[in-house]
Amino acid sequence: MEQNSTEDTAAWQSQLEEITGALESLADAMEREDSLEMLLHRVCDQVLRAIPGVDMAGVTLATDDGPKTGACTDDTTFEVDLEQYRAGAGPCLHAAESGKIVRVNAEEAKERWPAFTEAARRLGVGSYLSAPLFIDSEYRGALNLYSSQDHGYREIDETVLELYTTAVEGHLRTWQRYLATRELTEQLRTALDSRPVIEQAKGILMVLHGFDADQAFAWLVKQSQNTNTKLRDAAERIVSETVTARVNGAG
Repeated sequence: MEQNSTEDTAAWQSQLEEITGALESLADAMEREDSLEMLLHRVCDQVLRAIPGVDMAGVTLATDDGPKTGACTDDTTFEVDLEQYRAGAGPCLHAAESGKIVRVNAEEAKERWPAFTEAARRLGVGSYLSAPLFIDSEYRGALNLYSSQDHGYREIDETVLELYTTAVEGHLRTWQRYLATRELTEQLRTALDSRPVIEQAKGILMVLHGFDADQAFAWLVKQSQNTNTKLRDAAERIVSETVTARVNGAG
């Protein structure tokens, strides 16, 4: 009994170390990656390290057009997911809809989802472990682990997956907030860079047409919309045309 307890503790510590390493790798990738799809692929690849007996992994995302596979470790995973979507039922769909982890062996899966399980069996899948994955209202679904073994995953594997998924959700939410902040910063920088030329164009319009400041800006906005160009581009065109006309007139 004591030996089993020691072995369980060692296995738990080993898996925690793998989770820590996987999350550190994900955090490092987030600093260089702009694509959620690529990050989800990393999540799938790294979970193979964190949990023993995982042969394939994928992420199911709920969309308005139905579930889709947002990332996976190989083509077989994609086919397994597709069979589940066709059947309209299975472990990853149940985890995504219920918000609870699903852990089933071959026999349990056959009883709960016979149509899907038969198709998945032909693709070499025997056991399933799926955890809900919620990033935000747009990106939600499940992280799905497939094993060729029939006996199913252990309770410790379920606990490890829950820890891993919870941490991944936090990392990805932070990453999305960072991207949103960076985009806003870029927009503000663009606006500041555009301001001088817009002010120049407004001044030209006020002199040429007798507009006040608000009327000049409204005219620029309308011109931008009519020509399907950015406000800065519309302003630059006014300034450029005015300068060219002055040069030609002076010549």
